[in-house]
Amino acid sequence: MTGLWRGPERTEHLVLPGVLTSEEAAATVAGILAAQREDGAIPWFRGHHLDPWDHTEAAMALDAAGEHDAAARAYAWLAAHQNTDGSWYAAYDDGDAERVTDRGRETNFCAYIAVGVWHHYLATGDDAFIDRMWPAVYAAVEFVLGLQQPGGQIGWKREEDGTAVNDALLTGSSSIHQALRCALAIAEQREEPQPDWELAVGALRHAIQRHPERFLDKNRYSMDWYYPILAGAVTGPEAKARVEADWDRFVVPGLGVRCIVPNPWVTGGESCELALALWVMGESDRALEILQSIQHLRAPDGMYWTGYVFEGDRAIWPEERTTWTAGSLLLAVAALGGDEATTAVFGGERLPLGLDPDCC
Repeated sequence: MTGLWRGPERTEHLVLPGVLTSEEAAATVAGILAAQREDGAIPWFRGHHLDPWDHTEAAMALDAAGEHDAAARAYAWLAAHQNTDGSWYAAYDDGDAERVTDRGRETNFCAYIAVGVWHHYLATGDDAFIDRMWPAVYAAVEFVLGLQQPGGQIGWKREEDGTAVNDALLTGSSSIHQALRCALAIAEQREEPQPDWELAVGALRHAIQRHPERFLDKNRYSMDWYYPILAGAVTGPEAKARVEADWDRFVVPGLGVRCIVPNPWVTGGESCELALALWVMGESDRALEILQSIQHLRAPDGMYWTGYVFEGDRAIWPEERTTWTAGSLLLAVAALGGDEATTAVFGGERLPLGLDPDCC
């Protein structure tokens, strides 16, 4: 274990009825710390790969649990291993920066550093940290916006040879929308205005809200359903209508949220993210019910299985307990519990909206 775990007293604020006791929260935090390498990398689990998005999600969960030193090491890993174009590769074997297993560079993976850095700053108030991380955030955003299309959507990735994949994913672009707003907040904190970023986030939000045809059709995936809400791009009555339209399609009562329809497979990560989206909408009661419904995925060591097949040969599948599933659970609990940094990042407090485009 690379982090300093100091027991249940560190996680009293993560208690949520029917979801976590303080002792259970402490065990989950300890599980993430146990997977973190000495250099700060947080792979899915030891022996599996690291991707930059899930690495950041786990680091945010550590901050929500008060493990700020461990989270800072995770961000230092990103800064140390950023490519010269501002990107990171899609996968590193066991978090080893020298063993790249996927040299694609995915835009939503790269953008998410801004969410993590802003979250860490809000949790710690560490001005020196935000100064250290600014060059990495700036370079990452510039890489991502290099794939923004004329319609506002963000191309998916660059291939190993540098070829741009201009097709856009709604979930990925929604995540980037949140990341760009966090990047703008960081820029404002440093008094370094970025008007091009403001235009970019406005155009991206417009595409998400009004032009579904600009994204690949992935509406069988639950993430495409709730992510525009979770990322703050779709709000108010439109968010409510979006949730209600597909609730019965994706939510399996008492078990969680399907990853993809019609497959009889509920997953912890999607369930926790939906809970966060419901919290963003002000529906904390339904969010709590979703989190309570996935406690069948909790393993004795405090980590969470990725998913469960609930028809036919019922089984935990795949047989893996990932840091990002545990991380998403802790972040959802932190939001419902009123953790200031987490509620600010996902609730949109102090996050600039950007500028809406003049055209339609």
